[in-house]
Amino acid sequence: MFETIRNAWKIKDLRKKILFTLGMLLVYRFAAAIRLPNVNFDAAAKVAEGSLFALMDLFNGGTLKYFTLLATGITPYITSSIIMQLLTLAIPALERLQKEGEEGRKKITKITRYVGIGLALFQSLAIMITNRGILYNNAWYMIGIIGIIHAAGTAFAMWMGESISEKGIGNGISLLIFINIISRLPVDIITGFKSIFVDKTASFWLIPAVIIAVLVVIVAVVYVNIGERRIPIVYSKRISGRKMYGGQSTYIPMRVNSSGVLPLIFAMTFVSLPTMILPYFPEWKFTTFYMQNLGVGTVPYALVTILLIVAFAYFYSSITFNPFEMAENLRKYGGKVRGIREGKPTAVYMQKISSRITLFAALFLAFLAVIPMAVLATTGSSSPLQATSILIMVSVAIETSKQIEAQLISHNHRGFL
Repeated sequence: MFETIRNAWKIKDLRKKILFTLGMLLVYRFAAAIRLPNVNFDAAAKVAEGSLFALMDLFNGGTLKYFTLLATGITPYITSSIIMQLLTLAIPALERLQKEGEEGRKKITKITRYVGIGLALFQSLAIMITNRGILYNNAWYMIGIIGIIHAAGTAFAMWMGESISEKGIGNGISLLIFINIISRLPVDIITGFKSIFVDKTASFWLIPAVIIAVLVVIVAVVYVNIGERRIPIVYSKRISGRKMYGGQSTYIPMRVNSSGVLPLIFAMTFVSLPTMILPYFPEWKFTTFYMQNLGVGTVPYALVTILLIVAFAYFYSSITFNPFEMAENLRKYGGKVRGIREGKPTAVYMQKISSRITLFAALFLAFLAVIPMAVLATTGSSSPLQATSILIMVSVAIETSKQIEAQLISHNHRGFL
């Protein structure tokens, strides 16, 4: 990756794109540090300690904890994109828009932006209404003003992400999440060292253990992210005039972890909902029972998280991969899977391969999700580097490296022509 960046830096156009991207990320982090007036930051920090809010804060780089201009951040836009992707499969009008080409995709993107801003406004108002104590003046008009400010912050973050994708090195939204997670690392590392050398609440041997665990997770994430199952394809020969076409062999690459981090995010969000809602009803007996026997760090909590990750992984695979459509396309172009008959047998074979690699990817994501729970249960302290953070950072780094490599190849081809 460093070799790719060094080669890109030597080319003027790519160097401008890299500098533009770095400048936008710097502006984004400056905006993320702007705190809002009328907010009790000590109370806001306690709100951000909830498991669901902590997950949101992970992707927003601590902006929710300090209740800054970008407290809702880019997550409403990500949620909006996922919702629109699902609705495209369920609503025929959106499906027709998607098939209209560039114009249709522009319309869907525009709708996605509006839905993202609406979600940001709803999310901010929900946080403010359920936690009115974090405001010195908690009148309704003040709650509405802060909700509008946060929605504007999300719109600003969306604009920056799309600008990086268009004028920078690409992958804008993912890079914003990447820089948010990176920005939390110094604080998390300092907190870890403080617990070892100052507070004496953790053992010194936790340092080499965490370093080894992080390196193992990084290697595993890279291995799974770049891994693919190659299905061999043979094209039949055909003669047109004096030329013969086809007859060559190729393959269809099927990524091992095609769903990325989405199943893990969905599962952790759903399983965290009771932990976020029940503390508002301390008089309920079920609240005490849940927190003691089913809350974070318990075996049932971990099992439910694993089951949800597997379920969401298969759900995402079913809406993004259509084996029957792929088998039909192969038949149209004269291709077939080696050793498998055309048509339905090919589709069944591809579905079987997809199910197997989806199960492996889901179990891998579940393993990453359980690691922090195991660390918390055995050591009594949370790891400064969460497996989810490592997964996102490594995934974004790999995708960004591929983007730069693609632009390098494109530039070299243009120069040659």
